[in-house]
Amino acid sequence: MAKILIHLTHGPEAPTQADRAFLIAKTAIREGHKVSMFLAGSAVQLIKNEHLESTIGIGDGVTPLKESFDEIVAGGGDIYLSRISCGARGVNEQELSGKKVELAEPNVLVQLTVDHDRVITYG
Repeated sequence: MAKILIHLTHGPEAPTQADRAFLIAKTAIREGHKVSMFLAGSAVQLIKNEHLESTIGIGDGVTPLKESFDEIVAGGGDIYLSRISCGARGVNEQELSGKKVELAEPNVLVQLTVDHDRVITYG
């Protein structure tokens, strides 16, 4: 089992990249790997209900983002959101309520990178 970090900076404006990051995360969990995701930049907007409830990707097998999000969380995946990016993009506590995510500072991304075996970036 590997520890995989997925760092995503694409948000709703780049649906294919955003969707693929979640697809890779849930696939890795299904295969028995430990997965962490760090969403920064525009990607933090994906946590908003309007985006979680929509199908943002294109192609075969694409599902609403919330299904992938829920599967990642249920499978033990950790999802971190850049606190700085959330502030800059108006992602507030109300939008985070009830979601298993953690606001994080830049040092957390550095530590996650050091702690994981592999890092996949979508940025």
